[in-house]
Amino acid sequence: MARPIWTGTLSFGLVTVPVGLYSATEDHSVHFRQLQRGTSDRVRNQRVNERTGEEVEYRDVVKGFELAEGEYVVLEPAELEQISPGRSKSIEISGFVDLTEVDPIYFDKTYYLGPRGKEYARVYGLLHRALAETNRAGLATFVMRGKQYLAAVRVEGEVLVLQTMHYAQEVRDPHQEIDNLPEQPAEPSERELAAARQLIEMLSSEWDPSEYRDTYTEQVRELVEAKLNGQEVVSAAPVPESTNVVDLMAVLERSLQRAGGEDGEGAEDGEADGTPTAKAAKKSAGKSAGKSAGKSAAEPAETPAEQPGDLGELSKAELYRLATEQGVTGRSSMTRDQLLEALRDLRSEPAKKRRLRAVS
Repeated sequence: MARPIWTGTLSFGLVTVPVGLYSATEDHSVHFRQLQRGTSDRVRNQRVNERTGEEVEYRDVVKGFELAEGEYVVLEPAELEQISPGRSKSIEISGFVDLTEVDPIYFDKTYYLGPRGKEYARVYGLLHRALAETNRAGLATFVMRGKQYLAAVRVEGEVLVLQTMHYAQEVRDPHQEIDNLPEQPAEPSERELAAARQLIEMLSSEWDPSEYRDTYTEQVRELVEAKLNGQEVVSAAPVPESTNVVDLMAVLERSLQRAGGEDGEGAEDGEADGTPTAKAAKKSAGKSAGKSAGKSAAEPAETPAEQPGDLGELSKAELYRLATEQGVTGRSSMTRDQLLEALRDLRSEPAKKRRLRAVS
């Protein structure tokens, strides 16, 4: 079991329960070591005295608030801890707010809140049940690792979660940050708006987080594996060009055709950034595309019978090209062996069964 990263009390009114804070997410990114080019020598970061160039031990580092160039007010870590010793161990809910009223831009990181003992299960369950039935979140402040956080305590399934939040002054005004942001949204034509709405409906699906994955990280791992094995590296798809306003309606119409399955390349668009747009289009095509876009699913650009005789002799790039033509989903993150297996499975399926799958 994971150890809590923070322990203290959660209180609302006079009700108090000891809790622990646990990370709700984890980082699966690929991490690299810094090396000097041409060697295997590690490059490390050090705390160095700017004036003498000598390394400084961590225990000798203090905090300095700069008043002017070269002038500081020096603060010891212990002095900072003494400012709010009680609040650093307490999450005090000061009020409750309807979750629908909170703009998601204010939410930051999510943590699980768990009771620190079985004897506190009843008090913990009381707050969980009350928040769930009222659809409210408790607003609180607490101190962790030398920083005070605004937080929302809410229900997530069978557990209470705490989400740290940005303060109002931390959220930037988009009109001050974006140079070309129009003062008033441009008014589209009724025809363009109807086509855009139809496209959104065709690409709509139920939210399933398991369908989304970090394809870039997968491709980085694949790159490492390929270089390790001396294999060639398949280049990523080119970045799409910006839509010309003059051709906006034509682009929308082509998008509707692709979403409806009239363009065999539609599946690739949804895989470039890890979003299953092609899969969503197929789900909704059965409901609306038959009336609006003509066809409801894509026919393979090339039947398996027309593929080369021995797939095992092809390079990964050639297998990837065939997988693209056949609309193999998930191909952008597949290894050469996985591409080969997918194409062989596709070839072995009866044509009738393959057609049924295409329209499902």
